[in-house]
Amino acid sequence: MAVGSGSAPPTGRPTRLPRSARRKQLLAAAQEVFVAQGYHSAAMDDIAERAGVSKPVLYQHFPGKLELYLALLDTHCDAIVAQVRSAMVGTSDNKERVKGAVQAYFDFVDHESEAFRLVFESDLRNEPAVRERVERVEKGCIAAITDTIISDTGVSRAHAELLASGLVGAAETAAQFWLAAGRKVPKADAEALLATLTWRGIASFPLQGESA
Repeated sequence: MAVGSGSAPPTGRPTRLPRSARRKQLLAAAQEVFVAQGYHSAAMDDIAERAGVSKPVLYQHFPGKLELYLALLDTHCDAIVAQVRSAMVGTSDNKERVKGAVQAYFDFVDHESEAFRLVFESDLRNEPAVRERVERVEKGCIAAITDTIISDTGVSRAHAELLASGLVGAAETAAQFWLAAGRKVPKADAEALLATLTWRGIASFPLQGESA
């Protein structure tokens, strides 16, 4: 069903949605336009048309195109950080934690919405507000993994952060490469390969109380 489907009843009068529902509708329409056209080529007219609303309605919720784009980034940046954190706290099995962190990135790039393009392939990276949000994803995921490494191994924060950044960098790069290469390896196999590679490295660091 199209994003704007059902926005007008047979009488032609627009349906009055609750503010939260209207905002969700507008964000969904904006995401489709931004993913398809990029930030610079997208127009508020296109987004309003895709949502099936007038431009004044769109501007009631978002004062401009940048604010709309940033709202989308906030949603998706927070989501991937939350998924990585969930992988860390959802189990005490460190092998499963690594697997979950890797899966978070593959799920993100493989989602049918292609929202990952807004985060990892934005044509607005030079905009400070956009750059801050993209960097926040990396920092948030690294922080979640760092805390787990510290609690389990007792290594210093500096060492743990470096290890965590390696895991995050590998997951992000491999997931994007896998997608760009045309998903030649089945997703489950790709996740398992990278998780195995990462686990074999990080598992060599002994847990607290164990000898190296």
